[in-house]
Amino acid sequence: MSAPSDIHCPWAPADDPVYRAYHDTEWGVPEYDGRALWEKLQLDGFQAGLSWRTILYKRESMREEFDQFDPISIADWDDARIETALQNPGIIRSTQKIRALIGNAKAYLAFNEAGEDFSEWMWSFVDGKPVQNSWTNFRDAPVKDDASEAMSKALKKRGFKYCGPVIVYAFMQAVGMINDHETACPRHSEVQKFAR
Repeated sequence: MSAPSDIHCPWAPADDPVYRAYHDTEWGVPEYDGRALWEKLQLDGFQAGLSWRTILYKRESMREEFDQFDPISIADWDDARIETALQNPGIIRSTQKIRALIGNAKAYLAFNEAGEDFSEWMWSFVDGKPVQNSWTNFRDAPVKDDASEAMSKALKKRGFKYCGPVIVYAFMQAVGMINDHETACPRHSEVQKFAR
């Protein structure tokens, strides 16, 4: 008897169309755009203490409130702008996380000012190519590893907040630096094709 054609990572149930679409089209696809990487790192930071599903369902509202995650715009936010954002029920209303976002925008812009490519810097922690893991059960994947520990430490040194090694590992999975799709999941082999 042949295996069913719809085997996928069980953390993304088929009866949750938003979560499943994220799994089927985004999660694990290598992202090389520096600004997009920065946005995804911020979203993972906002997830701290929450579920990714919560972030996913608020993502579009957060993009609207946070100026499409434009670091130049966010870096200029003041207390009044923070207060305005905190009135929006469609976002994660945490003063601490929003202040971290502003600081992280400034930290990101410092890369550009120094003539450094944020994407190249981030990808250097996996030697510029995705790590291809072979888990038969997604629960066997670690919550952090040496690369996420190193990236976390380096980000903090550059002034970033909400970037501990567990947050960073989840980020690395999401942006395709680490392929942690289950081996039976069709996306395991599909995302490999997107690597440079």
